[in-house]
Amino acid sequence: MPGPLEGIRIIDATTMISGPLATMIIADQGADVIKIEHPNGGDHSRHVADRRGGFASSFLNNNRNKRSVTLNLKDPRGVAAVLKLCETADVFVQNFRPGVAERIGIGEAAIRAVRPDIVYTSIAGFGFKGDWANKPVYDPLIQALSGLASIQGGSDQARPRLVRTILPDKVTAIQASQAITAALFARLRTGEGTHIHLSMLDTLVAFLWSSDMSGYTFVGDEVAEEKDGKTQSFIELIYQTMDGWMAVSAHTDSTWKGLAAAVGQPEWLEDPRFNSVALREINKPARLELTQSALITDSTDSWMRRLGAHDVPCAPVLTRRQMHTHPQIIANGSVIQIDHPDAGPLRQARSPAQFSATPIDPPNPARQLGADTETVLAEAGYSAETIAEWIADGVATGAQKGAT
Repeated sequence: MPGPLEGIRIIDATTMISGPLATMIIADQGADVIKIEHPNGGDHSRHVADRRGGFASSFLNNNRNKRSVTLNLKDPRGVAAVLKLCETADVFVQNFRPGVAERIGIGEAAIRAVRPDIVYTSIAGFGFKGDWANKPVYDPLIQALSGLASIQGGSDQARPRLVRTILPDKVTAIQASQAITAALFARLRTGEGTHIHLSMLDTLVAFLWSSDMSGYTFVGDEVAEEKDGKTQSFIELIYQTMDGWMAVSAHTDSTWKGLAAAVGQPEWLEDPRFNSVALREINKPARLELTQSALITDSTDSWMRRLGAHDVPCAPVLTRRQMHTHPQIIANGSVIQIDHPDAGPLRQARSPAQFSATPIDPPNPARQLGADTETVLAEAGYSAETIAEWIADGVATGAQKGAT
């Protein structure tokens, strides 16, 4: 079966990661996603490193299950074609800088004129108002401005550090996919579309606040604010063992008791610094130092057995090579293999949500640039002659000319 979103059509005018990943999540769940790309090169992510058969892994991992249509949106015919496609669409998604979509003729008013109940989605970097709205944006800038880099550094006094993955882009993609499906559900009840405004900055602020801004939750508590910036530790919850690294999380009463038993340190339970959840958090650096001093004395596998026997949450730190072959990853079926006609066999993460009533079909790999231009434009009512003329004029490209 194609998944729970079968019958939903999305016009995707996004590039890079946040927008394409958002629409791929929805495509994996059964929606018909038509990706609009510029005839001259298409999405920038088609051209980054780690390539095979003319395809970049980044593009493959964020654009499967979509159809690729090339249209030059600087040409009125290209804009008219996008509007024509939107007549039968449920969702339109774009991540141009604020104001650009309106300027080229595919803003909300123009799209809603042809499909009044469409869910129009705008993804921005810093936001839609204020002095920062039109600044260029990339993931590290959001990590910096949101406070994530400071949090990752360990404390407000330490050197800020980036999370070594494009977390703001990917969290925004997940948030966008959820917001789009919520808007589609609301449309079922009201018959009306909506305009979703979503910024990477807002998404990261919300993401961080649930766990990393406790000292700023109670308004006027200056002591808590001061403490919040100092109580973290660079040790974190990753510990060195005799032969590697592992993560151990022991902060509840039961897991702290289990840790003390596993490492043979019952006196930890009598230490006044650690005899409550709150005190263990206040004295976190000292607690982590003690834990590290114990775990360095034995191997990771041994600690996995000893800690597991006391039901202490723990896991080995795996490299990327080790991760995709770990028994639990295999048991979950988290990583799948598909065949691409040009790039060959691919490993990819499967769509994480599984639906018992509407199971998801195996994914179709990302397409060559413009591979579906002629088919999709013909479905929209354009004649073969018109399509051929547009290809000759550079308004669009067919599969062969536009292949990457």
